[in-house]
Amino acid sequence: MSHNINGNKMFYYGQTPWHNLGVELKNPATAKEAIEAADLDYKIELQPIFLRNNVEIQNAKASVRVDTNQALGIVTDRYKIVQNIEAFDFFDTVVGEKEAMYHTAGALGAGERIWVLAKLPKDIILTKEDIVEKYLCLTNSHDGLSSLKLYFTPVRVVCQNTLIASMKDSKDGISIRHMGDIKNKVEEARRILGITIDYYKEFEQIAQQLVKRQMNVADTKKYYDNLLFQGKEPDEISTNAVNKRNRLLSLFENGLGNKLPGIRHTAWAALNSVTEYIDHDRNVKNLKEDPTNKLRNIWFGSGAQLKQRAYDEILELCEISKN
Repeated sequence: MSHNINGNKMFYYGQTPWHNLGVELKNPATAKEAIEAADLDYKIELQPIFLRNNVEIQNAKASVRVDTNQALGIVTDRYKIVQNIEAFDFFDTVVGEKEAMYHTAGALGAGERIWVLAKLPKDIILTKEDIVEKYLCLTNSHDGLSSLKLYFTPVRVVCQNTLIASMKDSKDGISIRHMGDIKNKVEEARRILGITIDYYKEFEQIAQQLVKRQMNVADTKKYYDNLLFQGKEPDEISTNAVNKRNRLLSLFENGLGNKLPGIRHTAWAALNSVTEYIDHDRNVKNLKEDPTNKLRNIWFGSGAQLKQRAYDEILELCEISKN
């Protein structure tokens, strides 16, 4: 299925993603296969910028997508391009060693941001019915607004909710500056894989603690109030915010998977009600014009920020510390 980004598309392997975007591909094994399947085999080059009188602007370049001749951003002349194939090659080492598998890849906007999602083996099994799959997400931009980043994003299979739990090396995961050729950084790829595996071990321990922590209505209401109202006085809280809180309370009781034995009325259920709301209920602007706006919001926008805050808040409420 086309995803309405200037003719580009994304691919997926296995089950259709919750956002219903993409073209299915059978077991993509290399960066080259993943890029071709997602129509990401375009090149970026830096071009000079001129004023109307043909005077070149110094110390600045346009980052241009060659196949469409579209400027994706303005960067300094010190900016080093990381081509899509170089970004994806970063994963080939771990994929080739069967430590991960390419799962989805695609572009957002005019191609200024691309991502690849790799699935790691050995799911986290909290109960027989509640399973969390482990993914490592790599994103790269061509507009000068972001470095190449990696972070992990667990997916709760029972309702395909994506939790955001960033790696500790930086606020938004591990960042790699635009330094050009990264495809030969095998040791860096292995280091990041090792970090990811360690953090998933920590995440599994935290999730198990959340499952064991029972939450009554008062605890849950306090959690959502802290998350949505952020210390505002009663007369400062909007009706919309109250409606969101009430919807979260409803999902806590009746959300997908939240009635499962061992899950009902736990801190894990409280956290998952937030992710279900963001992934499935929350309204996103201009969705008809561009269905990828929802994906953008969930992974990179305010939805991702709210998920991270929800994760941090539930740990604080339950007095669970990160290692």
